[in-house]
Amino acid sequence: MADAAIDRLLADERRRIAPRATPADLAGVVARGGLVVDIRPVDLRDRDGLLDGALVVGRNVLEWRLDPTSPWRLDEVTRPDQRMVLFCDEGYASSLAAAALVRLGLRRATDLDGGFQAWRRWRDATASR
Repeated sequence: MADAAIDRLLADERRRIAPRATPADLAGVVARGGLVVDIRPVDLRDRDGLLDGALVVGRNVLEWRLDPTSPWRLDEVTRPDQRMVLFCDEGYASSLAAAALVRLGLRRATDLDGGFQAWRRWRDATASR
């Protein structure tokens, strides 16, 4: 496989963000006042469902809604050091989005390693135990 520019960009951006979260981490993130944010497009949410407790924020308005200094921020956003775990379908676009938040000063922003699909596999595996 060729070394595509997007692969290099993704690797660089992942070095910028806080350590990536696992599906098992999410309940603790929320319990400690952090946010879990679904940036998937509506067709994927309709197809696969929602992750309970996650905020849905469209990628096109993400920075405005999650920047604590923005007049358009969500009420759930309380401070710049708040932990934020973004997720997309498989954990690629969410890494790029989390890096954009870090550049805004949200140093604890990260994403869910493997995205919604990893969470769904984890949920199904833990439910069958």
